[in-house]
Amino acid sequence: MDRPRDPDLAARLFGSKPEHTLALLRAAWPGAVGDELARRTEVVALDRGVLRIKVPDLRWQRSLLRMRGFILARLRRVAGQASPRALGFVTGAVSDPGPATAPAALGAPPAPAPAPASVAEAALAIPDPEIRAQFLAAAGRYLARFRAGQAGSGGSSGSG
Repeated sequence: MDRPRDPDLAARLFGSKPEHTLALLRAAWPGAVGDELARRTEVVALDRGVLRIKVPDLRWQRSLLRMRGFILARLRRVAGQASPRALGFVTGAVSDPGPATAPAALGAPPAPAPAPASVAEAALAIPDPEIRAQFLAAAGRYLARFRAGQAGSGGSSGSG
């Protein structure tokens, strides 16, 4: 039997004290950003609705800024009204907690399709092999989604 979701449940359970809310958001962070990003970032504080994230450098900060709407939406799915309204960043060395595990409730990302040769060749410019592999996996997922949309369009070009 499915119960209706209570958007205030997380706020009631974790929102009474800021340190409890922060603990909830730290636990939800890997599910919101993925294991690799969670490993390379650190949730450091919650201040007036702004979740402060430590990033290694400005490149990571820019990447997370571009993803902030998606990240905040994912955090809202877990934390409801206890979720932050914005993300803020500090730059510094991030401790490596080891492999993180995403909560099953957020679902696993789709399996990546192989990236085209041109993308794989361009990825060789990425010096870090771990990041290169993550890039290729993300590109494969993106392109597979794009190809699925093209296959469903059914029209052929040149008719008109």
